[in-house]
Amino acid sequence: MTKVSEKPQPFPVIHKNECKACDRCVISCKNNALEMSEDLNDSGYNYVKYTGVGCNGCGDCYYSCPEPLAIEVHIPKRKRKESTSEKNLNSEENLNSKKEGT
Repeated sequence: MTKVSEKPQPFPVIHKNECKACDRCVISCKNNALEMSEDLNDSGYNYVKYTGVGCNGCGDCYYSCPEPLAIEVHIPKRKRKESTSEKNLNSEENLNSKKEGT
């Protein structure tokens, strides 16, 4: 059986002390990945928290938030596929290094 590797998923980072509980990000999230916490931040507001699943990296929460720096969306880098020209270059380098070694 082949092992299925999980690719990294996007996720929001909420800076709880910047959040003022306006609920706009929760409403704008189509995947219900955000919810309002029952805890209070240092300013006395409830704050938004990530449920841990469902973020697709769309950024709707980020764009709907009126507080600068209250929410970020982290999208992991994808591994770059090697192009055909890079494969050819690498194989030529391997051949040259083998010739020089003999």
